[in-house]
Amino acid sequence: MRQKLKQKGIKYISIAVTLFLAVLFVAKFGGPSLLRFYVETGIGTCEKIPILCMAPKEEVIAPEINKEYVSELLPQDFTGMHLHVPRGFSLIKEAVKKIYYKKNKRLDKGAVMYLLFEEPNFFTTLFPQANKQGINDDYEFMRRTMYAKLKDIKNLADVFFVVMKCIFTPDLGDQKNVRMLHLQMPDRKGFINYNLAKTGNYFDCNIVNSNGNFFKVYIKDKGATLDLNKVFAIISTVDSIDGK
Repeated sequence: MRQKLKQKGIKYISIAVTLFLAVLFVAKFGGPSLLRFYVETGIGTCEKIPILCMAPKEEVIAPEINKEYVSELLPQDFTGMHLHVPRGFSLIKEAVKKIYYKKNKRLDKGAVMYLLFEEPNFFTTLFPQANKQGINDDYEFMRRTMYAKLKDIKNLADVFFVVMKCIFTPDLGDQKNVRMLHLQMPDRKGFINYNLAKTGNYFDCNIVNSNGNFFKVYIKDKGATLDLNKVFAIISTVDSIDGK
């Protein structure tokens, strides 16, 4: 099982690694400005992808969970993970790749949750150089990714995490309206990128629990039935099926 996860991750993370290797030449003969130009040419500018110049500005610590709302949710075991979901939401298994949210277009027209589960140290194992940057677990890997900004690129590590940010960010509607927050709960922490839009609400939740498991819960709420408090309640139920 662990080997399959590594193979899948290596396949879908290849975009970031390929670009990372490609800029070695640029890094050798140019400075930060040239590195930024190379990345902008390869993936786009902040005008095209605004989140590349954003970072979490909100911090939510131990939000109060509405237990009555949780009791109304449906328990589900899916893709190695357990969670409670609202009625009417379709669940879709996904993997780490940029266009995963464009699959299953028939289901995509309604309320959908795309789910991803990885065991501890999945990302740090895929990119061993992360250890040299002081990144020893998947939460720190995700933190560096979410705080990465195009304008702050100074070296190859910065390039890598900007590219990872682009890959990890699904469709959030008009990115100019996206907000990013850092979430801390007693037994889990992570980041939620969200957009409360007229066309529906979008929530991109990247969570690591106290056991080091990584969960991505991406929600397209076309009916705008969810708010942040309800999403916090859903996230509070996320766990691996074996509870480890």
